[in-house]
Amino acid sequence: MAFREVCVSEIKEVLRAWLAGAGHRVAGQRAGVDRKTARRYVEAGEASGLVRSGGEGQLSDELIGAVVLAVRPARTTGHGTSWEELVAWKEEISAWVKADLQLTNIHGKLTRRGLVVPYRTLHRFATEQCEFGSKRATLRVADGKPGVECQVDFGRLGLMHDPVSGRRRAVHALIFTAVFSRHMFVWLSFTQTLEAVLEGCEQAWEFFEGVFQVLIPDNLSPVISNADPINPTFTVGWLDYVQARGFGTDPARVRSPKDKPRVERTVQFVRENFWRGEEFFDLTDAQRRVEVWCRTTAGMRVHGTTAQRPAEDFTAMEVSLLLPAPTSRYDVPIFSTPKVARDLHVEVARGLYSVPGELIGQRVEVRADIHLVKVFSRGQLIKTHPRVKAGGRSTDPADYPVGRADYALRDVASLTAKATAAGPSVGVYAVRLLDVPLPWTSMRTVYKLLGLVRSYGPAKVDAACARALELDVVDVMKVARMLEQAREREPLPTPTAKVVGGPARFARDPEEFSGQLTLGLQDGTS
Repeated sequence: MAFREVCVSEIKEVLRAWLAGAGHRVAGQRAGVDRKTARRYVEAGEASGLVRSGGEGQLSDELIGAVVLAVRPARTTGHGTSWEELVAWKEEISAWVKADLQLTNIHGKLTRRGLVVPYRTLHRFATEQCEFGSKRATLRVADGKPGVECQVDFGRLGLMHDPVSGRRRAVHALIFTAVFSRHMFVWLSFTQTLEAVLEGCEQAWEFFEGVFQVLIPDNLSPVISNADPINPTFTVGWLDYVQARGFGTDPARVRSPKDKPRVERTVQFVRENFWRGEEFFDLTDAQRRVEVWCRTTAGMRVHGTTAQRPAEDFTAMEVSLLLPAPTSRYDVPIFSTPKVARDLHVEVARGLYSVPGELIGQRVEVRADIHLVKVFSRGQLIKTHPRVKAGGRSTDPADYPVGRADYALRDVASLTAKATAAGPSVGVYAVRLLDVPLPWTSMRTVYKLLGLVRSYGPAKVDAACARALELDVVDVMKVARMLEQAREREPLPTPTAKVVGGPARFARDPEEFSGQLTLGLQDGTS
């Protein structure tokens, strides 16, 4: 049975009842103690000079002190004999504690070795002297200045039927708690994605009518990509949002709830006080009701630590010190690192966007919001496109190599302009070639016409096109034959002899070949 120390008021009540004529049992019942305890205090009072017929005037502070001293003698060390016996076993008990032995096992070992002490005494001794259990006292961290810090935590509340998917899904609560006032906001979601976290933040700033200067989140994967206790790495999406809203982030360490104690206990409070035992139609209905709960039940309760109503304390002390609330909703961007394909495009959210051709095969960084798609290479912005829907394409002709953009984009106007630059008749002929229901189907004939310009020269092709137009002949192959026949009728150029170098090495005088050749014999005869 656990020991309970009788207080001074209870001792005085026992003695008052005894002086009034009550027995030990009745006196003990009036004070809330048992009969044996009441008898010990009465006997100690009589030994100190208490007379039953002397009245309650005898119950002075000095008499009560003497009674207490007689029943509970003062201990010089503050502990009893059992504690003193354990002091001699301190080294052995410390070694067992360090070896992770259970305290009940240690208690049995001491008993088998002849040391019989109460388990509670052993527990107090091991805790205070042998580093058993809690080794350090809990220190309360200061709340800081109003309007500065807000702690955030994700907690699972339970299951809810989702009308969209037709099944029961887990509901998570993203809880924001103002450190100074303890005012809180809860955002419910089925997922723990970056979109859910950012949407919860946007709703929280609207609820608080401002933005806190520092947010202290748990190690949420949408926020922290590497949970280093000194230099944590934030996700690109979270950094983009922090920069847009102008606050700082001081994440808690892994498995360190003491880094965010103001919000740690509120997860259980939300689950037990708001969620448990309630029925909701859908997530929208639950979100509407939890916001009302935050303003009334949670916001207007008297907080156990601050002894203030969080909503009233927040309105009076914090709301005017917050950063300005956003005037427009944050557009959650898409971040990706696609590879530039051979067609000079990258795919972002199932849309295609062109980039310069020299980046084929390389990876680029892309940020896409609802309006723009920005492409970065080695930290430099190289391209900006308007956002297109899934399956769409945004192509800049300047990204294609020279001469390939017209055909790839079916740019009939650009192709006609090139033909006009070669000559007025060539331009008119190109327009006639493209004058069909689907002009892009005749682009190859215009490319053939431009090829003739490169082969025969602009002047000859322009003259041939003019002649063909007079005859109303719109056929690029006939223009080609006209140019070829005109070339055949042209006289061949007279070749000119070219003297290469000096006189031939074995050249002979022509006179040597005018007479008969005679051979000289060895003996001099002919």
